[in-house]
Amino acid sequence: MVTIRDVAKASGFSSSTVSIVLNDAPLARYIPPVTKTRIQQAAKKLGYRPNLFARSLRGKRNREVGVMVFDITDPYCTPILRGIQNALYDGSYLPILTDAQNERARFLRYLEMLLDRRVDGLIILANWLFVDINLLADLERNGVPTAMISRELKSDSISSVILDNEAGGRMAMEHLVSLGHKKIAIFRGPKLLGDSAPRWRGMKKVAQAAGVVLDEKLMVDLPDSRNPLSSFEAGLQLTEELLRQRKAFTALVAFDDLTAFGAIRALEKNGLRVPNDCSVIGFDDIDQSALYNPALTTIRQPMQGMGAAAVSVLLEAITVAQDNRRVTAVHQRMMPELIVRDSTRAVR
Repeated sequence: MVTIRDVAKASGFSSSTVSIVLNDAPLARYIPPVTKTRIQQAAKKLGYRPNLFARSLRGKRNREVGVMVFDITDPYCTPILRGIQNALYDGSYLPILTDAQNERARFLRYLEMLLDRRVDGLIILANWLFVDINLLADLERNGVPTAMISRELKSDSISSVILDNEAGGRMAMEHLVSLGHKKIAIFRGPKLLGDSAPRWRGMKKVAQAAGVVLDEKLMVDLPDSRNPLSSFEAGLQLTEELLRQRKAFTALVAFDDLTAFGAIRALEKNGLRVPNDCSVIGFDDIDQSALYNPALTTIRQPMQGMGAAAVSVLLEAITVAQDNRRVTAVHQRMMPELIVRDSTRAVR
């Protein structure tokens, strides 16, 4: 195992100078750049690796971050977790992943276990369960730097990274209006879910500005569910119900991609072709969207970017806390992107 002394001998500098440079200690700013370069090159040539355990003891850090998700089977989670993992890796932090499986008791137990491990921070990927329980007091009371993804809490200490859902709703409606669609069915999200209202608000604003009258009979809300895969069945059943009622529409906006997949399945079962007879647009841009037949037009959430942003916010908060400064919440709102594929076309 290569040590600080080995690097000192190879570079020609004292062990204390080498330690300051390789540990990026506060005194490193007083060391000339040419000295830093020689030390870093020697360390690289010898294959030196820092002792993170010893460093954590000196800096009172475990270099561990608890990552809590409510349901890891949700396709929405996978790219976000990849973004979190990559960013923590770059920062030399170890993620400890927990899956609450949509159970409140399991979530609270995992939270307790992570706090007992003295993790340096928490990242929580919120979804269905979080709308049912008030965890704000518990999270604030523990004093551990925390970043929330997909849910913005009214808090001065818990940071958040969310999507601009209203902008996403606008993009979806603008795309369909630009293609000449006026009879548009809209599958809104569950009323309890925080993303639902702003997306619907964005769609209404575009329709009103374009003079498109949205038929209330074509507006339906997805049922509340803690099963992330249930939206496929909901999209299928709600579309079949509209068709049974002989509701005429040339386009359909789905709350998420799985709902859109279900809607397409129902349309094709009833002899309607997508997009020739009906255009369909989803939301999220999960991996399957580009592979579906037809490839799905959707509103892309920058999911890996959201995970990386949460890590960036959290690591800054950890540094602030270690310096005994007051941690102030940072709230980031990220922009979606319209991805046009094969499931939408101009109205005939």
